[in-house]
Amino acid sequence: MNLNEKQLKAEYMYEGKIINLRRDEALLPNNEKALREVVEHPGGVCVAALTDDNEVLFVRQYRYPYSEILPEIPAGKRDRQNEDPLECGKRELKEETGATAEKFIFLGKMYPSPGFLNEVIYMYAATGLSFGNQNLDEDEFLTVEKIPLEKAVVMILSGEITDGKTQTAILKLKLLKDKNLL
Repeated sequence: MNLNEKQLKAEYMYEGKIINLRRDEALLPNNEKALREVVEHPGGVCVAALTDDNEVLFVRQYRYPYSEILPEIPAGKRDRQNEDPLECGKRELKEETGATAEKFIFLGKMYPSPGFLNEVIYMYAATGLSFGNQNLDEDEFLTVEKIPLEKAVVMILSGEITDGKTQTAILKLKLLKDKNLL
């Protein structure tokens, strides 16, 4: 069965600093037409950085859309869609936490909301950490903390950690750690 849809027309409704909003006319598999709204985003990277003491580096920052301070692993958007995800991850880890890592392990990619958003988040684990100074963006305010990996898993299961990229990367990190694959 053919499930593909074909873009017939695209109209930009908004073009911004971080996102663009596009309205498309699409041809459906049954040859009917439908409107599709797409939020374009250059993509991002997150890093589950594990210390030698089995603690994960977290940042807490205010997230405006939810009006909440959320615990998350270090993350950020790619400067452009063709920016190397690993280089972006290294940059964001250093900027937000001051940490650098000897080893990075690709944990895969995730689509945070595929019904309307084209963002791809590349996930990494990082080990062999050393620490220096943060280099936050002008509009970035956050605190850094270390949370034991086991506690982070409990926080995910209890609903304390609600960020999707953080949940996914931490649970993957835990599985790799349990299988001695780190």
